[in-house]
Amino acid sequence: MHLKPKGGEKDWTVYLQIASGDIPSRKAYEDELVLAFYDLEPQAPEHILIIPKDHIASPAEITADNSALVAHIFEVAAQLAKEKNWQNGFRVVTNSGKDGGQTVPHLHFHLLAGRAMGWPPG
Repeated sequence: MHLKPKGGEKDWTVYLQIASGDIPSRKAYEDELVLAFYDLEPQAPEHILIIPKDHIASPAEITADNSALVAHIFEVAAQLAKEKNWQNGFRVVTNSGKDGGQTVPHLHFHLLAGRAMGWPPG
């Protein structure tokens, strides 16, 4: 599958390259809307990234038009947590913008588990 970013080449991120199969990944889940894959630099014993296959640059771009897709991402997170028996808990994190810690300009959610998470997180 070769995805075409809606905004042209400027929207062609590493995550779209992973979703299109141009860059290999270790998949945890995939359907027609989203891809979940294991992070190459995990921040917890279990660290999965969940991304939409359509380009959304950041959480700041979530709208009524794409909110069903975002809800689906959370459904996938819950499904993965159940499949992996993370009954002790897990964390879902997203970052928005430079000050929020976003390093890839494509909406993505970190699904973290396998250890107790502290608060405050940052």
